Amino acid sequence: MFTERTCEEIAELVGGQLIGKSAQKLSGVSSLKEAMATDVSFLGNEKYRPQVLPSKAGAILVPMNFDEPVPEGRAWIKCENPSQSFTKVIAIFTPPPMTYAPGIAKSACIAESAEIGEGVHIGENVVVGERVKIGANTAILPGVVLCDDVRVGENCLFYPNVVIRERCVVANRVIMHPGVVIGGDGYGYDSGPEGHKKIPQVGIVQIDDDVEIGSNTTIDRARFGRTWIQQGTKIDNLVQIGHNVVIGPCCLIVAQAGIAGSTILGAGVIVAGQVGISGHLHVADGSILMAQSGISKDVPPKSILFGSPAKPRREYAKEQMYLAKIESLVQEVEELKKRLG
Repeated sequence: MFTERTCEEIAELVGGQLIGKSAQKLSGVSSLKEAMATDVSFLGNEKYRPQVLPSKAGAILVPMNFDEPVPEGRAWIKCENPSQSFTKVIAIFTPPPMTYAPGIAKSACIAESAEIGEGVHIGENVVVGERVKIGANTAILPGVVLCDDVRVGENCLFYPNVVIRERCVVANRVIMHPGVVIGGDGYGYDSGPEGHKKIPQVGIVQIDDDVEIGSNTTIDRARFGRTWIQQGTKIDNLVQIGHNVVIGPCCLIVAQAGIAGSTILGAGVIVAGQVGISGHLHVADGSILMAQSGISKDVPPKSILFGSPAKPRREYAKEQMYLAKIESLVQEVEELKKRLG
């Protein structure tokens, strides 16, 4: 449904101070660079300040200390936190979420022993194995495969081509984006002179309530016991999680991170993009592993690490500062040698 708002209504929504007035009603959101006169945009990072005046946005959420004069026909809305306020604006212009009517598509292949809860939607070409249980109001979109003895809770949403291997357990309100694979075999081999002998992977993956998993992420089953993703954790696209890993509650795992087997993450850990974590480590509560860090040792609580091998952020920054000076120091030494020569 098409939604329009005045700049006064947007200012009231975010509790901001309106400066100027948009020449048109507002009907969408966009970045500063791509916005049109009917869009709302925001300044959430100072490096984008030069884009504010050239922007065509009808209204822009700006910090309280933003003092540039507002052009004719446009509006600033001063906010304490433009980024957070912009989230509220997005919500009013976002189309309502998709809903999926209860029912089973004719092309779905459902084992007779499967138990399907009330209000479940099962799309085209879905495969549901023997003894699978699916909780009420879960939506399973085309091409999903649930292997034998999988357990799925209520109000879950599985996008196309998700695969959940045998015996894995998924709790309530879990979202899996396209191409997620849960419960593939862990990477375990007994290597010797005659090659690599596969070690049986007989455990499961357990995913707790309110977890969201991004596209093409893979979470391996445990060698024994469980690989465990705890409540409220959010995992980005293209993440690899090895066997017997435990990820604590409310963690954030960003794209292209890799976590090797039997590593444990505490509560609220943030793993930024392309971080690699070795196996059998413990990353304690509240730690932040910055982008492309290589983690080879246990991490104390509330650490902020950077680099490979990773070290405390301040220590890493100091080393980089010294490295940047090496060339000039070498030149100075060579000049001194010539003088003393």
